[in-house]
Amino acid sequence: MFDSVAGDPPVTTLTLYTDAFIARGTILTRQRRVSDILNLAEDRFIVLSDVTTDEFGTRGETLRADFAQINLNAVLFAVADTRLDTPPELRTPKVAEQALISVPPFKVTGSIYLMPGHNLREALAELTGRFVPVTTATYWSDVLGEARQTAELVAVNHERAQILAPLVIVDPWADLGGPSPGTTTPGATAAPDTLVKSAGDPAWPETDVPQTPRPPTEPIG
Repeated sequence: MFDSVAGDPPVTTLTLYTDAFIARGTILTRQRRVSDILNLAEDRFIVLSDVTTDEFGTRGETLRADFAQINLNAVLFAVADTRLDTPPELRTPKVAEQALISVPPFKVTGSIYLMPGHNLREALAELTGRFVPVTTATYWSDVLGEARQTAELVAVNHERAQILAPLVIVDPWADLGGPSPGTTTPGATAAPDTLVKSAGDPAWPETDVPQTPRPPTEPIG
C-alpha cells in the first residue's frame, strides 16, 4: 500500500570491497545512507543488480552478472556512488573525530562520529553498529597496490576493523633528535668517502695518521 503511494524505491549504486574482490552494482532501497542500507538489511546478505566484479591484483578477472548475492560478513567496506542526503530529522547530534581504520588489507582515514559528553575512550566503547560510517574518507591498500581514492561516505565493517583515534601522523625519526634519512641539515656538507686527518688533530695517534702519498716517479732505465 505504502509502496504504491510513495512509488518505487530509488536505485542506489554501491561498490562493495570484500576480502576477495570488488563488486559494483545497484540496489533498490529507501534508506538514505550506505551505512543504513547495510545495517538495516533483513538478512546476512544483500542482492545487487547489474553487477561487475573485479578480483584484486593485476591478473584478476572481471566478471559480469545480472544479480549477485553478497555476504555481508565478507564485506570490508562499502562506498555509495550515488549521493544520498540525510534529512535533518534523521540526524543525531554527534562529535566528529579524525580516525584511521584498518580493515586489512585496506586502510581508511576520515571522520567518525561519536556521542558527545564523553571522553574519547568512553565514546569509542559506545561506538556500535555493524557498519560504521566514515565521512570525507580516503581509502587505499599498499599491500594490493590499490591507489588512494576518496569518497564522501564509506561504511566500514565494524567486526573487521581496528579504529585508531585521534589520528596523528608522526615522524618516526623525531625522537632520535636528527633529520629523517635522505635529508640534510641546512649548511651541512656530505662526509667524504675517505677520511684524512688534519694537522694537529688529537683524535688519531701520530702513528695512525695517514701519510700523504708520494707522487709517482718514472722508472730509471
